[in-house]
Amino acid sequence: MPRGRYSLHDPHDRTPLGDEHFQCATGPSGWRYVSQLTAPSGDRAGSVDLTLDGLGRPLRLELTTPHWQVRGAALDGVTWVRADPAGEQAQEGNAPAHAFTGASPAFLVATARLLRPAPGAPATRVRLVAFAPPVLAPRTLDQAWALVDSEAHATDSGPLTVDHYRVDDLETGERHSVHIAGDVVLAAPGIELEDLESPPSTFD
Repeated sequence: MPRGRYSLHDPHDRTPLGDEHFQCATGPSGWRYVSQLTAPSGDRAGSVDLTLDGLGRPLRLELTTPHWQVRGAALDGVTWVRADPAGEQAQEGNAPAHAFTGASPAFLVATARLLRPAPGAPATRVRLVAFAPPVLAPRTLDQAWALVDSEAHATDSGPLTVDHYRVDDLETGERHSVHIAGDVVLAAPGIELEDLESPPSTFD
């Protein structure tokens, strides 16, 4: 069960955005990721709880910030409820999308798991609903994912396979790289893996 800490920053000017303390695990029914977010000041900034089924679809999503929360799942595309903590401003939403995305590294693992592109194959297009902190307002976006290559690296606990993905934002044309080993993001724009207490889990 990997457990560790990501540091988050603005990918454009590297302004620190805080830390994400996470743990995740694979199981017979899929994958679960939970984390607590802290601001640069050290104050609690929210949480992420994401569960995928065996095909990488979001069975359950719960995001929180100090003033908003979102709960969602794959239902008629994807469906969610966004509300304030008291539940007085709840709004339901639905979109013909494949999954969710957001600032957490969990969503990069989830999208890679959902698409599973083959090395060298044409990029796979995917429609996602993004929730960006701090207000978690939904936004639908289209991306294209391609698996550039996979490399095995020797470690003390055995070979570690690192997958290098190319991700294109189809609205802006922006392109970036994501490196994932099992269920842990090693490098991505705005994300740095600072601590990892145990090796990444591998998916069957």
